[in-house]
Amino acid sequence: MDTARTPGQDSAPDIACGLGSEGIGTQAERWLRLGRRAGLGRAETADGLEIRFRAEPAVEAELRDLVSVESRCCAWARWEVRHVGGELVMRVSSTVEGAAALHTMFATGTSAIKMDGRAP
Repeated sequence: MDTARTPGQDSAPDIACGLGSEGIGTQAERWLRLGRRAGLGRAETADGLEIRFRAEPAVEAELRDLVSVESRCCAWARWEVRHVGGELVMRVSSTVEGAAALHTMFATGTSAIKMDGRAP
């Protein structure tokens, strides 16, 4: 299992993004393109979100790059990418407040990926 992880914080985090409005727009468009191209499903969890993608080298490279950007600008959440059952799974988790922010962030940014209700 291959995992990229950024540690979250134990105390209540500042739920903020350091990208600025232009960076947020660019990042959201990249997520949307990846979702349209390779998204398999997503599920909101109590502590965040899980999104599944086709396990292809180009998809993995883009996903890891997106997660790297998110890890820096949204360090209040824990981000990981791993291989599970022949798929790539991006899992992001945080506090209750952070999870609510993640659900909102990814509600539109990955709208091409259908909610599938699968448990993480």
